[in-house]
Amino acid sequence: MGNEALKMRGHVHGTKDARRVAIGSGVGAVIETYDFIGFGTAAALYFGTAFFPTGDPVTGTLAAFATLGVGFAARPLGGIIGGHLGDKVGRKPVLVASLILMGVATFLIGLLPTYGQVGLLAPALLVFVRIVQGLAFGAEWGGAILMSYEHAPWKSKGKYTGIVQAGFPVGLLLANLVFLVSVNFGGELAWRIPFLASIILVIVGLIIRSKVPESPVFDEVKDSGDIVKSPIVEVIRTDWRNIVKGIGLRVAETAGYAVSITYMISYLNSQHLADKTQTLVALCIASAIGIFATQAWARLTDRIGRRPVYLWSCAFAVVFAVPMFLLVNTGMFFFIIATLVISYAVCQNSLAGAQGAWFPELFQARTRASGASLAYQISAMVSGFTPFITTLLFVALGWMGPALLFGAYAAIGLWAAVATRETWGKRERQLADEATKSTPNTVSV
Repeated sequence: MGNEALKMRGHVHGTKDARRVAIGSGVGAVIETYDFIGFGTAAALYFGTAFFPTGDPVTGTLAAFATLGVGFAARPLGGIIGGHLGDKVGRKPVLVASLILMGVATFLIGLLPTYGQVGLLAPALLVFVRIVQGLAFGAEWGGAILMSYEHAPWKSKGKYTGIVQAGFPVGLLLANLVFLVSVNFGGELAWRIPFLASIILVIVGLIIRSKVPESPVFDEVKDSGDIVKSPIVEVIRTDWRNIVKGIGLRVAETAGYAVSITYMISYLNSQHLADKTQTLVALCIASAIGIFATQAWARLTDRIGRRPVYLWSCAFAVVFAVPMFLLVNTGMFFFIIATLVISYAVCQNSLAGAQGAWFPELFQARTRASGASLAYQISAMVSGFTPFITTLLFVALGWMGPALLFGAYAAIGLWAAVATRETWGKRERQLADEATKSTPNTVSV
């Protein structure tokens, strides 16, 4: 939170809308993740043959993963646009616009013609729609997390932002449940139905988000005339070190996910360690547990700080890198489930749970959307092309290549956690306790 927030006594107990805002932001995160991550599942299981038929399964998978990466590459631009608008016109308009853009793009994927129908136009259209998805997803996170963070009580920033972060495993669970059902249809319907069905979620999400109030912190910045002319330029000039550290923190989580989940889905299938149904079942179990794990890790950061959670989690991921592949290589379904649960609920969710409060606390309120979004989304370029790189490493080194890459990403996160200041340490927690006791609670949260 830092000294800036500790001076703002009017928000010590949060706003009366804190819980509603967190849930509303979380619902949007569910939908955005359903749309964006669903593409990763489809790329791993279907798009290689539907859009890039080459006769060589590895080449088709590489092409599908490259398209997956294009969306991640577009996310920083979406983060820049969304962060700039979030600091200039407000957090709420960005939330609504990003949801509409993502919903339309995802629905269109379900209508795209395949390579067999229109030739090279098919992959070209897929890449275009994927870019639009990336722009929308890049703009989404900053607005959603800051709305929740800035409405939340001082002592529960982790708890409330954890609700938003938990929306991602919910979206992952929904996406894979739909794929688990649609796989029984066979043919193109197996991957078209999940994308077409997303329009229902988008409509529900828009109704909920339209009722979410603007951030009180942004309103204060606007009323004080402290809105920055160019937030992106300002935050890069004054806070570039925190942006670089944030990228390192984020790489461990998002790129680690790209190896342990996105690539692992393809690995299990291509190496005949599990069929599509088993893989999706294991992923559904992991994501279901991840919903509660993310919230638990986020709440833990309110008690012990953001940094300790990150340090221990990254250290564990470094050690777990090789055993992760040794376990799935047994081909035993129980070990495959256990591996995905550990990879997701521990290695990924712990970091995501800490990021929700830690990233906003690293930046000043007037450039917070831009700074947090930049740090969060630039790392997406690394994670976006990780499945592609991991596939190449497997061809060259076998399973040890992906294992070493996962360990390297965790090591980067460990370094970044050591280098990044604690924003919710013992001193900040004591000041918040004193402020909470001395300030009347005039709102119900």
